[in-house]
Amino acid sequence: MVADRPSADPGHVVVHKVLNNNVVITIDEQGRERVLMGRGLGFQLKPDDPIEPEKVEKTFVLRDGADGERERQMLTDIPYPVIEAVGRAVDDAERMLGRALGRRLAVPVIDHIHFVLERLDEGVRVPATNMPELRVLHPHEFAAAEHMAASIGASLDRELPPEEAVFLTMHLLNATRDEPNGTAALLFRRVQHVAATVESGLGVTLDTSSPDYARFVLHVQFLLQRLVSKSMLRSADTSFFEFARHSYPRSYGIAERVKAYVSAATGSDLTDEELLYLIVHVERLATQLAAPSPDDAGHGEEAPEVLP
Repeated sequence: MVADRPSADPGHVVVHKVLNNNVVITIDEQGRERVLMGRGLGFQLKPDDPIEPEKVEKTFVLRDGADGERERQMLTDIPYPVIEAVGRAVDDAERMLGRALGRRLAVPVIDHIHFVLERLDEGVRVPATNMPELRVLHPHEFAAAEHMAASIGASLDRELPPEEAVFLTMHLLNATRDEPNGTAALLFRRVQHVAATVESGLGVTLDTSSPDYARFVLHVQFLLQRLVSKSMLRSADTSFFEFARHSYPRSYGIAERVKAYVSAATGSDLTDEELLYLIVHVERLATQLAAPSPDDAGHGEEAPEVLP
């Protein structure tokens, strides 16, 4: 993580509490508890002893109340190599994304990685839902998460499961957005449900690497965000919607199932204009599936034309 350095002269920073040989707490100028971390930083120190600034590697402010107490206990108990490995990985992620994330990313990831390592030591692998949408919707965060997982694994000489990229992407998304924890996960669960509804309606497994799929999940994400912001697409001209409804009955039926799910999940109904674009995207996916492979070129029926 990018360190928030104490504003006071570091030579005058003194120990408030020693958590362990590598983590101490000081009180900053605003009266906040600040965590200072560094290998051997707290060795043989006592309250009111001065801190050697050259030993400080990372620092951030603790939260207040029960959350801060939980963080303090976590930093006391978790082996410092884990904290150090996550710190380096967070530094890298911040450089890749071009922004400081501090404790909003570091603390949850330290906690998560420690939990994962404990489960792996017990022979238990933490399950994760496959989310190909993440790579499509947030390629920079996903790439940073993959780098974080590789970096942490290399630092600890442990091989982390591939699905850690999914978990770490979620942590990155939560840290980079001024939203409650879990907001990103809820959005992606809804995107996944819509994608599963389309797959079920078409009776296929969609190619998540195709451009049409990428356009589709982007559209669904923006649709769901428009519902939250109450800025759904609207049009007084229903002719295109009526044309699509009659021309592509299967895609219309799938779009209606999506509409029913969205209404139940969010309490908001899709407009005909939103439904029209859903029909268009579903029909594009159906057309892609119906298109002949190169080996079949020149054989069979042509894929139906879809709206632009």
